[in-house]
Amino acid sequence: MNSDEKEDCECATPQAETSPATGAAREQEEPDIENPEASRMKRAAAKHLIERYYHQLTEGCGNESCSNSWCASSVGFSRMDNNAAAVKALELYKVNAKLCDPHPSKKGTASTYLESSTRSNSACSNRKMNHKDVNTVRDNFKDINYLTEEKVYEILYSCGEKEDYSPLIRVIGRVFSSSEGLVQSFRRSKPHTKEELKSLQGKDEDKDEDEKEAAAACSATAMEEDSPTSSSSSRLGEGSSGENDVQKLAPDEVSVDIEAVRRVYKRLLSNEKIEAAFLNALVYLSPNVECDLTYHNVYSRDPNYLNLFVIVMENSNLHSPEYLEIALPQFCKAMSKLPLAAQAKLTRLWSHYSAEQIRRMMETFQQLITYKVISNDFSNRNLVNDDDAVVAATKCLKIVYYANVLGGDLDTENNEDEDEEPIPESSELTLQELLGEERRNKKGPRVDPLETELGVRTNDCRRPLIPFEEFVNEPLNEVLEMDKDYTFFKVETENKFSFMTCPFVLNAVTKNLGLYYDNRIRMYSERRITVLYSLVQGQQLNPYLRLKVRRDHIIDDALVRLEMIAMENPADLKKQLYVEFEGEQGVDEGGVSKEFFQLVVEEIFNPDIGMFTYDEHTRLFWFNSSSFENEGQYTLIGIVLGLAIYNNCILDVHFPMVVYRKLMGKKGTFRDLADANPVLHQSLKELLEYEGSVEEDMMITFQISQTDPFGNRLMYDLRENGEKIPVTNENRKDFVALYSEYILNKSVEKQFKAFRRGFHMVTNESPLKYLFRPEEIELLICGSRNLDFQALEETTEYDGGYNKDSRIIKEFWETLHSFSEEQKRLFLQFTTGTDRAPVGGLGKLKMIIAKNGRRHRQVTHVPHVLQRAAAARIHQQGQAEGETAESHHLCQRLWHALSPSN
Repeated sequence: MNSDEKEDCECATPQAETSPATGAAREQEEPDIENPEASRMKRAAAKHLIERYYHQLTEGCGNESCSNSWCASSVGFSRMDNNAAAVKALELYKVNAKLCDPHPSKKGTASTYLESSTRSNSACSNRKMNHKDVNTVRDNFKDINYLTEEKVYEILYSCGEKEDYSPLIRVIGRVFSSSEGLVQSFRRSKPHTKEELKSLQGKDEDKDEDEKEAAAACSATAMEEDSPTSSSSSRLGEGSSGENDVQKLAPDEVSVDIEAVRRVYKRLLSNEKIEAAFLNALVYLSPNVECDLTYHNVYSRDPNYLNLFVIVMENSNLHSPEYLEIALPQFCKAMSKLPLAAQAKLTRLWSHYSAEQIRRMMETFQQLITYKVISNDFSNRNLVNDDDAVVAATKCLKIVYYANVLGGDLDTENNEDEDEEPIPESSELTLQELLGEERRNKKGPRVDPLETELGVRTNDCRRPLIPFEEFVNEPLNEVLEMDKDYTFFKVETENKFSFMTCPFVLNAVTKNLGLYYDNRIRMYSERRITVLYSLVQGQQLNPYLRLKVRRDHIIDDALVRLEMIAMENPADLKKQLYVEFEGEQGVDEGGVSKEFFQLVVEEIFNPDIGMFTYDEHTRLFWFNSSSFENEGQYTLIGIVLGLAIYNNCILDVHFPMVVYRKLMGKKGTFRDLADANPVLHQSLKELLEYEGSVEEDMMITFQISQTDPFGNRLMYDLRENGEKIPVTNENRKDFVALYSEYILNKSVEKQFKAFRRGFHMVTNESPLKYLFRPEEIELLICGSRNLDFQALEETTEYDGGYNKDSRIIKEFWETLHSFSEEQKRLFLQFTTGTDRAPVGGLGKLKMIIAKNGRRHRQVTHVPHVLQRAAAARIHQQGQAEGETAESHHLCQRLWHALSPSN
């Protein structure tokens, strides 16, 4: 080829010689016969041309002797900034300006600038081409290093015509295996600047609508690229565009077009060969991404790096078996290396997803955890904590979990005030202080860093997008060695991961076991401190929390003793409880303490005392705002609840859920009235929904009335001069909110603060708040109402010659299973002190049936439950103290089932 021909090829005009008017007229006739796919391809081709003009203006063609005045490589060309180049590219496209082909000497040209050899040869032979020639499909797409939705459809259209998808597979493999290419792919279009809008409005206003849309999209895309895609991860973020993009984005936005990504996946994943390309690319991509995040701090230099994870997670086939072996575990390990700020941004973004999309991502990570658990033999020596894939998937699941919380129904404002008076420090030296160290956990209970970054807590969420229970992984709970996991939780080393840092994946039984270890270790620690302190001081101190009480003065004795301990040395409350009834012999191995708790609860919740009011409809107790009891007794019941958790006992208490929410730091609101006071809740709900005139028809004001224990009517103004402020349709929401605030918070503020203070005296250093939600706290204290006596039968042990096949044992279970639900509850109340099952169900209530003498049989329980009221002893002793006649009769029936026939 001679020099003249070469110059002609490099400066060929990209459009036909026909006038613009003729071309426009022809194009107006064609849309009627064009299908949507052809229209989309036409827009993609127009965008491609504008991008070439843009790169020609900013980079040039590479030919030093180029004579095109609109090429940056020409001698007399005046350089322009990116915005001006984008506007000029639109103008050149409209006037069919000359377009240079890249010179062979130019290396590293941007992907959108290059044309295939077929297109180049066609341009050389024809010198000029029209818009239809732009749609000529390229045979080779090696120049594409990032993707847009239009480019994907262009390649797909080309491959469909030839029935050969190998070019598309190669492009997907190249782009999706490159962090740089994937970060640049599927970018959202920026809004046009004022200069662009003026240019578009001032020229060619009657231009074809499809061309306008393509030109606008292409110009915005061109402006996103201040520099060509870098060839190494170390160059990510060096350009100023990435930083500028992030500054303009909201905290919950990314620069990727998520809807476009979803449309592309939906189109491509139906082809098995193309799906394999995504799989292989992810295997190649993940190790490089993990390296970038671990060693190169790439996110801080280019926050757009997060686009990569957004795009990959939109793949709806991630949970399929092909990904579970290698691809997904490697990607999870890379994702788990994201810095805290990136995790928070990803959480905020995903919080706007629908419940179905959150569930899909949750199931993806859960599928991997389950697959790894069941395909490995985890044990005490082969811990699941050491499996990188399970740990990484759990960390990724945490991001989805907080997105589920953040996207749910949040209440971040109604928080309880902190205690004005801090809990007094122990007057004794601690073990750490005796050794010259500071007390651990002095900063208070642990808080998840992601919670702090997001400014939201799990307890702030009233209703998540999907139920919290769906995040629990039962196979993981079955293989988790909780004693080892708790050790890792307390040590807080980077080398060992504890699943207690992700409590959402654990069930209540597993978390309760972790809390049990924490409580027992604190008890042993206090015991060792006491021994060491006695050596230093020369005094013998009691290593237990010893309470000696009289049955007929149990409240007074317990109140005086616990108040003295709380004032002098609150650390003693964290010792193991040891109860002794005055005048009675017995060793407290758990049963005596259980009876003590039961008697205290029965006394304090007695309506005659007046500390709590009882609702016959809901069968729940609430604080008596007009109680004459001092705050110390409310502090006592708070201590009792804390000690019950601390000593693994179940109490027969019945509070509405709002009490446990308040204990966890949330105030009661109108929604909490539904279970605390359903009648009042229904009345206020009808007030909100009333369609008539509230002021004229109901004639109520911002003054409410209550009745004290003596029947006196007490008035309270919800607002200043409330009796003069009528409730109207406009202010009725304020009335309902203030009414609820008064009933649930203000009216019982003094009583509840004392109650909460007592509870925190025992649990202030416990991981209770970190591990459990309010409904789980209720389960810890009160147990479950779901009674599975079949599970109890399966876990019951036998001694003294009995076994499960013994005739009397069979008769015992037949009798018990024949009881009604109410009778079963009475039996459970009699034998354990409560009619509820412990955390995990009755299967966790280990029961032993053993012979007691030659003729009598005994029903006993290990120290986890009350060792009292055996069925055989009922026959000897008559009705047990404090139990109902019906309960006594039922247990006599059980004794007859256990009695020998001769």
